[in-house]
Amino acid sequence: MYTDFQEFLSKELADIADAGLYKNERIIVSPQGAEIKVSSGKKVLNFCANNYLGLSNNPQLIDAAKKALDTHGYGMSSVRFICGTSNVHKELEQKIAEFFGTEDTILYAACFDANGGVFEPLLAAEDAIISDSLNHASIIDGVRLCKAVRYRYQNANMDDLEEQLKLAQAQRFRLIVTDGVFSMDGNVPPMDKIFKLAEKYNAMVMIDESHSAGVVGKTGRGVTELFNARGKAEIITGTLGKAFGGAIGGFTTGKKEIIDMLRQRSRPYLFSNSIPPMVAAAGIEMIKMMSETNELQDKLHANTEYFNTEMQKVGFDIKPTQSAICAVMLYDAKLSQNFAAKLLNEGIYVIGFYFPVVPKEQARIRVQLSAAHEREHLDKAIAAFTKVGKELGVLK
Repeated sequence: MYTDFQEFLSKELADIADAGLYKNERIIVSPQGAEIKVSSGKKVLNFCANNYLGLSNNPQLIDAAKKALDTHGYGMSSVRFICGTSNVHKELEQKIAEFFGTEDTILYAACFDANGGVFEPLLAAEDAIISDSLNHASIIDGVRLCKAVRYRYQNANMDDLEEQLKLAQAQRFRLIVTDGVFSMDGNVPPMDKIFKLAEKYNAMVMIDESHSAGVVGKTGRGVTELFNARGKAEIITGTLGKAFGGAIGGFTTGKKEIIDMLRQRSRPYLFSNSIPPMVAAAGIEMIKMMSETNELQDKLHANTEYFNTEMQKVGFDIKPTQSAICAVMLYDAKLSQNFAAKLLNEGIYVIGFYFPVVPKEQARIRVQLSAAHEREHLDKAIAAFTKVGKELGVLK
C-alpha cells in the first residue's frame, strides 16, 4: 500500500514546489536574538521571530530557569491532575491572572492546545460561536471539535458581526471569538465595539492575545488594556512562546467558573504533560520584569513606528498595523520567496508568507519588530529592503 501512497505524496509535494509554495526550514545555530547565526556560519539580523520584547535569550529568564532545574528538576512526567502540578505552575497561573486582570488561569503545553481545548468543554449543540474570519488556525480547529452552531464574520467588520449576532439569538449561549492581533496583517479588532455588541446581544467574548500580549497597550497587557476593558472578556488565551520569553506553554485565563470547568473537562489539559517547571519559573520572572518597568514596551513601540514610517517613505505597500507586525505586501508567492532569499544574502532573515498561510495572491513578507533591535538594525533592514525592492521591480 505504501508504494502507491508514496507516489501520491511525491506528486503532491512536487506540485507544491512547482507552485512556489514549498516551505524550506533554515537552521539557526545560536540563541534567538536580534542577531542570529545560521548553519552556514553567517550572522544575520532576525526580523521574523515572535521575540517581541527580546526576552528569548534574556539572562534573568535563563537564570530563573537554571535555578528551577536545581530545585524542581527537568520535567514532571505527568499530567496536572495526577501528579503533574508544581507550586511554580500554580504561582504562574496566579501571576498571569493578575497580569490580565482576570480571576483564574489554566496552563497548557501550547496556546494551540488552549484554543483546541476551550470550546468543547463549555459549549454544546444548542450554543453558538461567532468567529472572526481571520482567526488563528488553532481557533478554527478548536471550533471544529465543538458541536456549537458556527457563525463567521468578516475580519473586524462590526456590521457583519452584528448580523451574525442577530442570527445567533436562536441559540442558548453565544461566544464571540477574535484574535487580539491578527498575525498575518498585524491589525487589532475594535474591542470597544465588540464589547458593546456583546452586551447588546447578550454574548460572551473570547480573545486570543498570543500576538498582542506584551506588545499592545502601554504596559503590554494586550487589547483589553488598549481599549480600557481589563476584566471584561470572559476568556483570554495566550502563549509563553512569543513576547513572554519565547519558550513554550500556553494558557487560558478568565472567569473562575470557566477555568474550573476546563480543569475538569479540557482534553489537552487532562491528557498532556505539564510544562517543565523551568519554563514556569521563567514565566514568573518574566511577569515580574514586565510589572517593574515599561522600558521594553516603549522601545518596541518606537521601533515599530520608525520602521513602518521609513518603509512607507521608500514606497513599500504596508498594511495598516497596530502591533509589532509589519506586512510588506508583494502579492506573488514566488516573488515573496525570491525577495526573502535575496534579503538573506543581504544579512536580513525574513520569510515569505503565501497560500495557504495567507489567501492566494496576498503573498507578503511579514516583518516582526523587537525591543532587541537597535536603530542601526532597522536602518540596515530598510536599506536591504530598498535595494532588493529595486532589483526585483517592486520599487521604481
